[in-house]
Amino acid sequence: MEPTDVLTVSEVAHRSGFAPSALRYYEAQGLIEAARTAGGQRRYARSVLRRLAFIRAASNVGLALEEVRAELARLPAGRTPTKSDWHRISVDWRARLDEQVAALEALRDKLDSCIGCGCLSLKQCSISNPADKAADSEDAPGAAYLPDLLRRPTH
Repeated sequence: MEPTDVLTVSEVAHRSGFAPSALRYYEAQGLIEAARTAGGQRRYARSVLRRLAFIRAASNVGLALEEVRAELARLPAGRTPTKSDWHRISVDWRARLDEQVAALEALRDKLDSCIGCGCLSLKQCSISNPADKAADSEDAPGAAYLPDLLRRPTH
């Protein structure tokens, strides 16, 4: 790599919005790589910014760290990923994003039906749980009437 193609920890932190501790963590998790100077300082290839943008976007749409790792593992090693490489990953995301949009729209529409009425009684709310009838549900724990995607445990 040319000296102009590498970034210091502080440069990557500033450009990516991640704290230096997060960069070290992602490196330890194998999500990004850093070279070392003779003095042991980390130097990142400029292309790490794309990987970090991917990590940020993936976490914002709810991918777990293991899922992020699996997606990043599909990228080529030893070269900067191309538009085609990123496209392969984005195709897999489309279905997940569509599912999230549908779940959020369903939540929005259900909340509007009870909050928008102004009665405050929740008798007409389609996500309320009168008499705790969801207690016997075979569904996962949590708010049983929310779409499954919105009931996923956070990581």
